[in-house]
Amino acid sequence: MTALPEPLSLWVETAPAPDRTGVPVPESADVAVLGAGIAGLTTALLLARGGRSVVVLEAERVAAGVSGHTTAKVSAQHGAKYADLTSRHGEKASQTYARTQTAALEWIAATAADLGIDCGFTRADSWVYTTREKTVDSLKREAEAAAAAGLPAAFTTDVGLDVPALGAVRTTGQAHFHPRRWLLGLAAEVERAGGTVVENARATALNGQTVRTSRGDVVAGEVVVATHYPVLDRGLYFARLEPVRDLVVAGPAAGNAAPEGMFLDADTHHSVRGYVEAGTPMVIAGGEHYRVGAHVHVERRYRRLADWADAHAGLHRVTHRWSAHDMSTVDLLPYVGRYLPGTKNLWVATGFGQWGMTGGTAAGHVLAARILGEPHPAADLFDPNRFDARSVFGVAEDNLTVAKYLIGDHVAALWRSEKLDDLAPGDAEVVRVGGELVAAHRDEAGRLHTVGAHCTHLGCLVSFNDAEKTWDCPCHGSRFGVDGEVVQGPAVRPLRRGPA
Repeated sequence: MTALPEPLSLWVETAPAPDRTGVPVPESADVAVLGAGIAGLTTALLLARGGRSVVVLEAERVAAGVSGHTTAKVSAQHGAKYADLTSRHGEKASQTYARTQTAALEWIAATAADLGIDCGFTRADSWVYTTREKTVDSLKREAEAAAAAGLPAAFTTDVGLDVPALGAVRTTGQAHFHPRRWLLGLAAEVERAGGTVVENARATALNGQTVRTSRGDVVAGEVVVATHYPVLDRGLYFARLEPVRDLVVAGPAAGNAAPEGMFLDADTHHSVRGYVEAGTPMVIAGGEHYRVGAHVHVERRYRRLADWADAHAGLHRVTHRWSAHDMSTVDLLPYVGRYLPGTKNLWVATGFGQWGMTGGTAAGHVLAARILGEPHPAADLFDPNRFDARSVFGVAEDNLTVAKYLIGDHVAALWRSEKLDDLAPGDAEVVRVGGELVAAHRDEAGRLHTVGAHCTHLGCLVSFNDAEKTWDCPCHGSRFGVDGEVVQGPAVRPLRRGPA
């Protein structure tokens, strides 16, 4: 395997977007949707079709964030989820979940065909497999639970991937696509339906019905927060979501034959799917799951993933690599509905647990129905303000992890004696300069970049991502560039510039 390329999403590179820099922020709208990813644009389109005036406010570019950095499997098979979902919430809840995800898949299929969106939508079967004897029985239970929930799922020992699989759950009739081409098509349709899509307008605050953005304010009757991680510090979402990251590598398929189907290892989380770009069959492989900002060598993990894909998926030359950022909830269900108990005009969609293509689409349908005053069968199930007693322990455990980073990292950093001059090109460290902690990185050209080491969200110390050259917060998943600019929320303010 040759050297890995610089991080760049295949989806972003191969789907140029129209220039919306001249689109102004309107003074008012019936609905302001924060975030131009799959949940936000689906919500916006359905509301625009329902007769509402809609503005979509995107901090950067359409589909260049989380939705443009995914493996883009459009599937109702969400790993080995249904057995746990049924055990925790009951068979009826599991059936409702399966129906909403399947309906989302079919809506994407029908809408892509109706609008002529060239997004490479391709039907494919999906496998969740294991190479470990101890996991076989749990996959048999998963197959039974998924089938009982209404999915076309069954246990099999036939897995079409070069791995020593002992068994798998196969779900037929699923799909994959090019996510950014799909979302650019949705954005264009929002505009054709009378909506407005504004880029480079980062939402920074909500005062009453006024959304404050970096490009001006808009007054909205309803506000939908579909920013992946909710950017408004209300509802304690930071305490109820776990930010995780998976790495992705892609390149031409060996033998000019892309994998047929979608594959996920139930134990290691390695995943594989095929894709054809400009006539070239490609392999897309994901894995190396870790918590955002954890003290890991991301570059080594990319290398490890590339080696695995070389050995098992026919990916001998990596041309693209990127990372997927996901939010998971403790009780396995997303948060889709009113932002807080009692709020009438503020809505949220988050926590899709690595399955945002159908999860975000389903969320758009739930939110649009509720805002338009229509019933939706998943409204209560996905309600962000639901109470699940078993979740209390999971939330407590996750917040102990946050406390470990918040306190432990500070203590460790205060004992470090590195000096800025000691940093070699390519190195980065949180160091003590005088009485303050500084996040310092010396780039390959020898230039020193220093910023405050405390995340502007809630003050945790950031950690350096050596592959993507970002400072990542392990507490709630915010990410910053080496000069402090916000790359990913929930933070909305940049890191303070540090000493030279």
